[in-house]
Amino acid sequence: MNATVRYVAVVKSDCPTCRLAEPALAMLAAAVPLEVYRQDGGDFPTLRHVLRDDRALDVSYRHQIDIVPTLVRFEDGAEVNRVLGWDRAAWQTLTGLPELGAHLIAFQPGCGSLSTQPGIAERLALEHGAVALQARQVGVPPDADVHETMYEHGWSDGLPLIPPTDLRIARMLGGTSRSPDDIVGLIPPNLVECTVEKVAINAVMAGCRPEYLPLLLTTIEAALEPEFSLHGLLCTTWFSGPAVIVNGPVSRRIGINSGHNCLGQGTRANSTIGRALQLLIRNVGGGRPMEIDRSVFGHPGKVGFCFAEDESDPDWMPLHVARGFRAEDNAVTLFHADGVHGLRAHRARGAAELARSLAAGLVSVTHPKLYGWGGAILLISPDHFAIFKREGWDRGTIESALLDALRRPRQELAEGVGGIAEGAVGGGSDDLIDKFHAGTLLVMRAGGGGSLISAVIGGWPAMRRQDEVKPVTRLMRE
Repeated sequence: MNATVRYVAVVKSDCPTCRLAEPALAMLAAAVPLEVYRQDGGDFPTLRHVLRDDRALDVSYRHQIDIVPTLVRFEDGAEVNRVLGWDRAAWQTLTGLPELGAHLIAFQPGCGSLSTQPGIAERLALEHGAVALQARQVGVPPDADVHETMYEHGWSDGLPLIPPTDLRIARMLGGTSRSPDDIVGLIPPNLVECTVEKVAINAVMAGCRPEYLPLLLTTIEAALEPEFSLHGLLCTTWFSGPAVIVNGPVSRRIGINSGHNCLGQGTRANSTIGRALQLLIRNVGGGRPMEIDRSVFGHPGKVGFCFAEDESDPDWMPLHVARGFRAEDNAVTLFHADGVHGLRAHRARGAAELARSLAAGLVSVTHPKLYGWGGAILLISPDHFAIFKREGWDRGTIESALLDALRRPRQELAEGVGGIAEGAVGGGSDDLIDKFHAGTLLVMRAGGGGSLISAVIGGWPAMRRQDEVKPVTRLMRE
């Protein structure tokens, strides 16, 4: 019994290859059952008896058309094969018509289908149920200002938010292969279940692009590691909040700034990735200032704190490599960060002298007499790094010199010495105390050139409990 054969072609008017193939379509329509679906308007093609309207793109979506023209062969209602673009030999084989398009050129690639364009693809996925959003919708009256409504619901960090429409959420979810209902974890302090969809919603509100979503998901997973102690960080009276440090090719791919003004404004990825994490803590976990968040001062970075390490020097070991990953890996490090203060070291000309000068600035983290308490980040600027590199100092040499310069005799740091009641006994030998526990001083390259200055970001004093609270580095997955 012979199968019932029919053909479907999908075209659009502004595609040169579709117009090229029109004579072949006319010959095919005269020989076999054919339907030609046009994605747009216009006077093309002239095959009115077989022409069908697909301006809604439903047929294109159902048949997963990526390229036009596409010619599809069906037998007994099931697709058996298709050809993308114009390929004379392939069209002849598919149709069994050896003279089809014989007078046309042999090959010409097609154009992108309208159904795959950004925004349209997500709309179609929503309409056809391919993306099923589960989050509760909040209606906004027609005469209400949607931005003021979001403020009134308490979703904002004090800055305007992007309204999370279904289409924007669907577009954001396109940045990951993970299912919208995958559970990322329980967000403190209320330990509320957080799905990939909820992450996407807050990423939209923060202003993220879809390509940031895999990195943001990894950031959340790192923040939920027990040793990061996110719940405690939310409740502290100290200044600290999570800082997101990015290493690997992803930082260049999505444009995370590691150079001039990398800790400031002006770079979308830096500003929005850190902000999305804070919005999730607020909107999903319930971590709101003046409620569970009891920080006496806070700092501007608690709106969002994200930057990349400068990995442009091949002789420098990046942070994620120092913490056990490969240079080609994409990784996120979460640190319990205070605000930033600068270190001016304009007169140091040798590596050893510069290390001592930078160490003198690090002494003040938490308090000059509190040793073995908070951690710190030291961001070495390009001009300071040039001094170290000129003498062949690598990461290990710099870190060792800093730690050596920071050690103090135990008797100098005892409570009451110097008329200062503060004092702490940290790790080290019987006579000398280390300023930082192992793994809590993170040395990185960042910033722009032009001045002999570097930067210190202090850390949460809870790091003194070194077995319970520490920076976390996690490998990113797409």
